Amino acid sequence: MVHSFLQQAIDMAVENVRRGGGPFGALVVKDGVVIAMGANQVTRTNDPTAHAEMVAIREACRVLGNFQLSGCDVYSSCEPCPMCLGALYWARPVRIFFAATHDQATAAGFDDSFIYHEIQVPLTGRSIPTIHVTDAHATRPFEEWARRSDKTTY
Repeated sequence: MVHSFLQQAIDMAVENVRRGGGPFGALVVKDGVVIAMGANQVTRTNDPTAHAEMVAIREACRVLGNFQLSGCDVYSSCEPCPMCLGALYWARPVRIFFAATHDQATAAGFDDSFIYHEIQVPLTGRSIPTIHVTDAHATRPFEEWARRSDKTTY
């Protein structure tokens, strides 16, 4: 079953390339049924977050009516990038399966090593200036959140 779903993700990625998109595809599967699919839409939509996994996560959450992928597996044609991996951890699927590795993606021109490196660099040393601005009211949103008895935790 795993290979069948991975093959679907790979086939979707190949088809997406043929249509002018990026070489990535992803599926979300629940109880052995594909509930959402996503192909890379970055250049088609001018959205740098429209990676295959992100597209599939968004659709699966819409289908499930939930912000988490409880009981779901994710199948990706390639090892998730840092953004997608973070989103997947927030979505909390049961498992993540992938075919190509990040090294194979790097060889094809999709190199995420810069991002992995930047995450570890202190704020003052990052290539995009990331500036913490002290504000006396910075924690107000968290205080408001803490007071709510009807909040949905996540």
